[in-house]
Amino acid sequence: MQTATIQFEKFQTAQDDDCQARILAARKKLGKRLVILGHHYQHESVYRHADFSGDSLKLSKYCDSLDAEYIVFLGVHFMAEVADILSRPEQIVVLPDLAAGCSMADMANLAKVERSYRELSKVLDFDQTITPVTYINSAADLKAFCGEHGGIVCTSTNAPKILEWGFSQREKILFFPDQHLGRWSGYKMGIPLEQMPVWDPDLPMGGLTEQQIRDAKILLWKGHCSVHQMFRKQNIDQFRAQHPDGKVISHPETAFEVCINSDYVGSTEYILRTVSEAEPGTKWLVGTELNLVTRLAEEMKPQNKLVQFMSHVVCECSTMARIDPQHLAWCLENLAEGNVVNQIKVPEHEAKLAKLSLDRMLAVS
Repeated sequence: MQTATIQFEKFQTAQDDDCQARILAARKKLGKRLVILGHHYQHESVYRHADFSGDSLKLSKYCDSLDAEYIVFLGVHFMAEVADILSRPEQIVVLPDLAAGCSMADMANLAKVERSYRELSKVLDFDQTITPVTYINSAADLKAFCGEHGGIVCTSTNAPKILEWGFSQREKILFFPDQHLGRWSGYKMGIPLEQMPVWDPDLPMGGLTEQQIRDAKILLWKGHCSVHQMFRKQNIDQFRAQHPDGKVISHPETAFEVCINSDYVGSTEYILRTVSEAEPGTKWLVGTELNLVTRLAEEMKPQNKLVQFMSHVVCECSTMARIDPQHLAWCLENLAEGNVVNQIKVPEHEAKLAKLSLDRMLAVS
């Protein structure tokens, strides 16, 4: 039976230990009606409660097979949108803190993408020539744009496969919002850097000439991850000087100079698997979000592996970090009392088109 919604103000000053106990109590009351999904970048204080954890692709694949009435997402807004799109209509998706967004996703909005569509259509027939590819780190309306225009979604895990699919459809790709993932994936396919110019949506015609547009294979949206941009080649040089036998592994959201100077480049799942399966006693410099690296370093200690964070600057995803024990306890206690708070619901028309692009991705993956 629904009761009055519990206000978050009552949780703001609650201690973490108290919140942990309240989370467990609410989970017990909800039972199988609840499932919690957690992204690898989440802080350990909430990550420990995830029933399923993973990167964006892995979590996406879970969404259409869950039986729970409530899906609570420990992540950011676009991830919860994907869960809503791929889950059944009667299921309810909750994001504990609605302020948990993504600065990269904010770098590409529908108005800018549609304006870019119109500008590119002045030079060539967009729908005959360009496959739009959006990184999963984007809003649902951009996934819907791709669905409507024969495009697709990618993750850092499947980006190379998705680009191959895109080129099998049309001769060019517009890749947004992360230029670094697009550039690295294209480079690995053998596409010259000069055929992957940056499209700046804030400049007329993306800041490119008509000839540059015609010559391009991939148009890279001017966007990036605020965390992964902090890593530098000098971090790698310093590590190699201290540990000549060490290995460097980076996420493809890092800059090209970091990727090209790394021994391994791949998604969060790839990073976890590669380091976990390495020989005991090996040394690793890891270029991705701090919470993941900290957790991995702790897990590898029994194998005498050194796992070092790439930057001397603290690179925690500040929006991911908004999901804390206080917000999780608040939303779970409300659900246990029959109150739905912070529900993420993508409009039906938008969800239908977005699902087209996500289904294409899952079929290719």
